[in-house]
Amino acid sequence: MTRNPQNGLLGRSPWRIDGDVAGILLLAALLVIVLPLGLDIFRLNMVGKYLTYAFVALGLVLCWGSAGILSLGQGIFFGIGGYCMAMFLKLEASSPEATKIQSTPGIPDFMDWNQLTALPWFWEPFHSLTFSIVAVVAVPALLAFIVGLAMFKRRVGGVYFAIITQAFAAILTILIVGQQGYTGGINGITDLRTLKGWDIRTDEAKLVLYFVNAALLIGCILLCLYVRRSKLGRILVALRDKEDRVRFSGYDVANFKIFVFCFAAALSAVGGAMFTLQVGFMSPSFVGIVPSIEMVIYCAVGGRLSLLGAVYGTLLVNWAKTMLSESFPELWLFAMGALFIGVVMVFPNGLAGLYQQYIAPRLRRPFVGRAKMPAAAAPIIPPHTAAD
Repeated sequence: MTRNPQNGLLGRSPWRIDGDVAGILLLAALLVIVLPLGLDIFRLNMVGKYLTYAFVALGLVLCWGSAGILSLGQGIFFGIGGYCMAMFLKLEASSPEATKIQSTPGIPDFMDWNQLTALPWFWEPFHSLTFSIVAVVAVPALLAFIVGLAMFKRRVGGVYFAIITQAFAAILTILIVGQQGYTGGINGITDLRTLKGWDIRTDEAKLVLYFVNAALLIGCILLCLYVRRSKLGRILVALRDKEDRVRFSGYDVANFKIFVFCFAAALSAVGGAMFTLQVGFMSPSFVGIVPSIEMVIYCAVGGRLSLLGAVYGTLLVNWAKTMLSESFPELWLFAMGALFIGVVMVFPNGLAGLYQQYIAPRLRRPFVGRAKMPAAAAPIIPPHTAAD
């Protein structure tokens, strides 16, 4: 807490130790200590896969929860980030020695199957890991910038923007599937083995990648928390509630919307890149409309106004999906529909809203009571009594 010199009131420091920061520390302990000690490597790798979706949920908290921009195409950026990382890994696995049985050694196998005789020009830069890492963030952010510039400068928003993002997700899926010789088609980019000679398929590598994934997620949560508590975060909330008033105050509303949309796209792309490393492939099944809607459900179940709620919602929904798919695979789509209806009708603020409404007051009550006791119960001693 900091003191405002103008009015003497306590201000809001972005990094004060409060419920949010304490919750982040608790989440970090869960991810880094509790889960690795309590789960085998197979289940832990599945949790790591779930956490890659949490990057998308974090972006939606800022984009949808704070700024009121509902995007139903976040799978686009998740997939592009994953494909950028997969392209580097595939080129490393397609050395001339490893592909000497092909008609054209030195190119990915799916290109050889589709009778390509040379590596396409846009694949060439992905021989560099540095370029690939930059592209993971830059390419989705650039695409989001182009879409946002075209939409927000024309004041397209609300349901119309959500439908347009869905259309882009469908277009990109069709494009990836149709260009099989360049993208791997419906199968995607598979058989990813090493990262700079390091075998990512071993149990030790999966454990290391899990911790890297968890560390990146915690770092992104802190970054999002800083944005929400800054002046920019307050402007985004004002945009959500009273956009015209913000515009009349002299702010360029479109620029703020473009920024938060690009920021959410970059977060989604980081999750996609980590998904490729954790799972070992990337396919168009993670780019289309259905996965994009599922990602919105992750955020809605956890709470679109809560960063931590979005992470827990992602873990909970994916865990339920895995359990139902293992036992009753035909029931998952019905369960997902029921979950979406429940969020809309019963708890619109998600699990975080239920916690704030019912659990948090009960946890605070004993401490609040103790804090008020001395001031309320302090006896008033008359002066003559003290003198006696």
